[in-house]
Amino acid sequence: MKAIVWTNYGPPDVLQLQEVETPVPKDNEIRVRIHATTVTAGDCEMRTLKLPLFLGLPMRIYAGIRRPVRITILGQEFAGEVESVGRQVTQFSVGDRVFGAPGFGLGCYAEYICRPESEGDGVLANMPANMSYEQAAAVPFGAMEAQHFLQRANIRERERVLINGAGGSIGTFGVQLAKAYGAEVTAVDSAAKLEMLRSIGADRVIDYTQEDFTRSGESYDVIFDVIGKSPYADSLRSLKPKGRYVLANPKLSHLFRKLLGSNSDNKKVISGSAVRTVRDLEFLSQLIEGGKIKTVIDRTYPLEQAAEAHRYVETGLKQGNLILTVG
Repeated sequence: MKAIVWTNYGPPDVLQLQEVETPVPKDNEIRVRIHATTVTAGDCEMRTLKLPLFLGLPMRIYAGIRRPVRITILGQEFAGEVESVGRQVTQFSVGDRVFGAPGFGLGCYAEYICRPESEGDGVLANMPANMSYEQAAAVPFGAMEAQHFLQRANIRERERVLINGAGGSIGTFGVQLAKAYGAEVTAVDSAAKLEMLRSIGADRVIDYTQEDFTRSGESYDVIFDVIGKSPYADSLRSLKPKGRYVLANPKLSHLFRKLLGSNSDNKKVISGSAVRTVRDLEFLSQLIEGGKIKTVIDRTYPLEQAAEAHRYVETGLKQGNLILTVG
């Protein structure tokens, strides 16, 4: 099969189109013919391993000290069609349209992937009926990340929610989910993304290059920082009593300050890795089928142009999701 192989740590050109062995499903696995996957900022960070030391070092030790060995194909989410099933599989059949996340092993920049039908490291479920493969491919990572953190924030109706870095993969789903929970949403990002954010339901938008939301005098019940760039102390001061400061991508300094305590007024700091379950993916499917959330797609590239897709994501201009089509 064709796959984009991660040959080294470095610039996009380390991603090379190669022929690799087609995976064979085990008795408890299905083989999915991938139709679409995504390129996220996280994929680009993984490719270079330019991560905080507490993340980058263990990842390099696992993946390979000098070059990737244990993980050679990137890609965190996929949508496709069940092409074959192991003899113990009972929940899926050949021809089913499915989407999912492979977990720590990655592997979605390829024509095929094998996944166990049972929940474990990763998730797998039937796609919403009203989604294309391109639209569905962005849900198992971006939407599930947003859902995990916003559920932990326990958003209540009519609360004021600010999302910093709202224009990307996680943020665009976060805006829509917060609205689905009944919140009033303020979205923060660059000027070019503000009209798109209004179109998906943001009640108010802020261009971060022109206004610092922590100095506006406004206060919020929840501040959801997708990108980890909001000032820690100032963000806490911008919370109402019992407010929640949610960090999807915290810096090491954020984590240290969290250990020292949040703030007065029972303010809470929420961080950690997202937990993905089939139940959560099915919940998102219900919202999608009900028209509550949708996938924002900026551009699509064929799998063969994965390196070019990575270059575009690294510009920071991506609005919503970037899709790789396969086959």
